[in-house]
Amino acid sequence: MRFLPVLAAALLLAAPAAASEQHPTLNELENQIMCPVCAGETLAQSDSPAAAQVKRYIQRRIAAGDTRGQIKRELVAQYGTRILAAPPRHGFDLLAWVLPLVGILAGVAAIGFLAWRWSRVREEPPAGLVSLNGRPLDPELEARLDEELARFDV
Repeated sequence: MRFLPVLAAALLLAAPAAASEQHPTLNELENQIMCPVCAGETLAQSDSPAAAQVKRYIQRRIAAGDTRGQIKRELVAQYGTRILAAPPRHGFDLLAWVLPLVGILAGVAAIGFLAWRWSRVREEPPAGLVSLNGRPLDPELEARLDEELARFDV
């Protein structure tokens, strides 16, 4: 009984997405399809003759009652996956979606680990003279150093 409101909300939110799939608009698809000849421009951004031809094709397919998925599949069959503004979320193309997330998570983990290491309390050096490598000086070397420093105390 508790899940009934959640299910109702999910259905309410899914209805516009399903309607968009069944009855796409040219404006919607223009932002999801790339111009076949322009470098990095969607159909909405391009004014090239090739983009105009693809727009006319999309308008004909919408008028024929095709869904968004059908139109995209037909365009991919004609031009290849480079026609899509976003890569498909399956097969090898799934890496385009997963790798950036993995990189971000790895970066956050590395920064967290480094922050943890830098914030740890470090051990105090032992009393007495300490060499550059952190170990105490040999008593013989310490005596010699004291003698040398005493010459400058004059």
